[in-house]
Amino acid sequence: MAGDRGDDPEAQLASYAQALAEGIDRALGPWVAGCVERIMSAHAGRMSDETAAAAAAAAERARSEVGAAVAALLGSDPDAQRSTPLALVRGAVRYPTEVLRAAGVPPVRRDAFAARAFPDDIYDLSPASLADVAPDLAEPGLAWGAAKAFVHRRRHRSQLARR
Repeated sequence: MAGDRGDDPEAQLASYAQALAEGIDRALGPWVAGCVERIMSAHAGRMSDETAAAAAAAAERARSEVGAAVAALLGSDPDAQRSTPLALVRGAVRYPTEVLRAAGVPPVRRDAFAARAFPDDIYDLSPASLADVAPDLAEPGLAWGAAKAFVHRRRHRSQLARR
């Protein structure tokens, strides 16, 4: 039916953006806690109760702060977006990093690219894609990206034709 959500690219984009924001919000906390657990297990074989509590608190802060930033980004007009959800999620490495540093875990060895691209990510936690945060973020991330590209191209068709 003409005019329904399926025929409106802007409404589709908004729907994909909402689904992606909700998915990232759900995934951030477990991802942060999992990063701490993985590095602590490799370093010490186990995680103390104190570190586990710090990881849980960091996970909640990441979800609250980065989740809100992602929701704000995805809720804004596509032409005003100057970042990406993945870039914001990559910034969340600071939360597990704080916990690991406080627990006395030494930095890990990283390749030259990772050291240059993510100098503050001393535990090599930066996700290459949203699927690295949670596999179920791959599809909504791709759907949102494709819908955003379609809307951008549609909005700016005349400008693109002049190039």
